[in-house]
Amino acid sequence: MAARGPVHSLQARLALLLVVVVVLAGVLHAALVQWPVPPVLALLHRRLGWDVSAPLPGSMAAMAWTLLLLLPFVFALAAYATAPLQRLLRALQGAVLSYREGDFSMSIRAQGRGELGELLRLHSELGMALREQRQQLAQRELLLDTVVQNTPLALLLCSDGGSQAAASSTPHQGQVVYANIAARQLLAQGRSLVGTMLDAVLANVPPDLRDAVASQQDQLFSVTDDGGHEEHFHLSQRALLLQGTPHRLILLRRMTRELAREEVASWKRVIRVISHELNNSLAPISSLAHSGAELARRGQTEKLPQVFDSIGGRAAHLHTFLSSYAQFAKLPQPRIEPVIWPDFLARLGGHSQFRLDGEVPTTPSHFDAGQVEQALINLLKNAHESGGPADEVSLAVSTRDGETRFTVADRGPGMSEAVLAQALLPFYSTKRSGTGLGLALAREIAEAHGGRIALANREGGGLVVTLVLPAG
Repeated sequence: MAARGPVHSLQARLALLLVVVVVLAGVLHAALVQWPVPPVLALLHRRLGWDVSAPLPGSMAAMAWTLLLLLPFVFALAAYATAPLQRLLRALQGAVLSYREGDFSMSIRAQGRGELGELLRLHSELGMALREQRQQLAQRELLLDTVVQNTPLALLLCSDGGSQAAASSTPHQGQVVYANIAARQLLAQGRSLVGTMLDAVLANVPPDLRDAVASQQDQLFSVTDDGGHEEHFHLSQRALLLQGTPHRLILLRRMTRELAREEVASWKRVIRVISHELNNSLAPISSLAHSGAELARRGQTEKLPQVFDSIGGRAAHLHTFLSSYAQFAKLPQPRIEPVIWPDFLARLGGHSQFRLDGEVPTTPSHFDAGQVEQALINLLKNAHESGGPADEVSLAVSTRDGETRFTVADRGPGMSEAVLAQALLPFYSTKRSGTGLGLALAREIAEAHGGRIALANREGGGLVVTLVLPAG
C-alpha cells in the first residue's frame, strides 16, 4: 500500500494555508467595502436600514460577508490540504488492523519528507521487523515441534485439573493439551490424545504406570507386560503456567537399555575390582605357602610361625574386603525408630574420634540408628584418612525445616572437581587399598531414608560432607 507523503513539513503546510486564507480574506474584504450593494442583497440591506446606493456600510458588515463568502473556499482548501493526511490515517488504520489479525505482510511506502514521511518510514521499518520476527518465530516453532515430536522421550502436557476437581466430587488429572508421537504410541497405540481427559488415558495403561503418574512425583519405576518382560521408566513431572493457566508437564523416558548397559558396566567394574584384590591377596598367599612348605622340608621350623602369620593377615584382609561388598549388596530396608542423641553420639564416639561442633538437638529424631551410624563411621574414617590433623575432624548435628543434618569436616587437601563428580559412585576410590564403597554405602543409606548426601571443598582447605535425612 502506498500513501503519498507531503513535500514539506506539516507545520509549514498549515502556516501556508493560514497565510492564503488571511490574504484572500483581506482582498475580499477590501473589494466588498468598495463595491456597491448587489441587487440580490438590496432587500436585506433595506430591512437593516442600510443605504443601498452606497458600498457595503461599515467594516462589520463587510467582515460578515467576507466570512460568509470565504467559508466554502476554506472548507475546500482544508479538504485539499488534509487529503494526504487522511489517506495516511486510513492506510495506518488498515495496517494496524492487519497486525492485530497477525498479518504483517502489509506495508506503506513512504514518499516525501517531513514528519509524516518520517512516520511512514518508521512504520515501514516496524512492519519489516515484525515480519522478520514472525518468520524467525515460525521457524523456531517448526524446529521445536519437529524435535519434540521425534524425540524418544514421551511428552504429555495437561491442563491442571485442580479447579475442576474442587468443583466435582470425583477428582481428575486434567485434560491433555499436547502429546508427542512417543506419548501417543506409549499410551494410546498412536491415536491422538489432545482433548482427552488424562484419567481416561490412564485407564488403559498398566497399573504401575497409572499409579506413578497419579503420584505426581519424580520416580523410577518398572512395568511388566503380558509376556513377563519388564520395562523400566523414569518419570518426571513439573507444574508450570502457560498464558496464566496452570498446566502439568509429564515426561516419560524408557530406561531399560540404559539400565541394562549400566548394570553390565557395574558388573564389569565389580569383577575387575574383585579380581584385582583377589590376585593381590592370593599371589602372596601362594608364595608364602610354597615358602612354608620349603622351610618345613628343610626342617627350618623356626620361621614357619612368621609365614603362617603373614598368610593369616592376607586371608583376614581378603575376608574384610569381601565382607564390605556383601554389606553393600545386602543393605536391608531401614527401620525408622526414635533416636536419643546422647546415646547415639556416645556409641559413635566409641568407633571413631571426632570433635562435636555446635549444640546437640534436644528432641529425638527418627531414623535407623545402626545404618546411619555405619554411614557416619565411613565418613569419619575417610576424614581421618584425608591427611589432615586428627583433632580437626569434626561432626555437627542439627535439625531444622523437617530435616536432620550431619556435617563431617576435615582439614585435608580436599578433592578436585573430577574426583568430586565421581566420589559417590560405587567402586570408585583414589586410595591404593580402597574399595570405593565407603561413600557409596553412605549414599545408599541416605537415599534409603529418603535423604541425600553432598560433598564440597572447604575454604582454607579440607572437605565437608553433609548427610541429610528427613527428621520425622
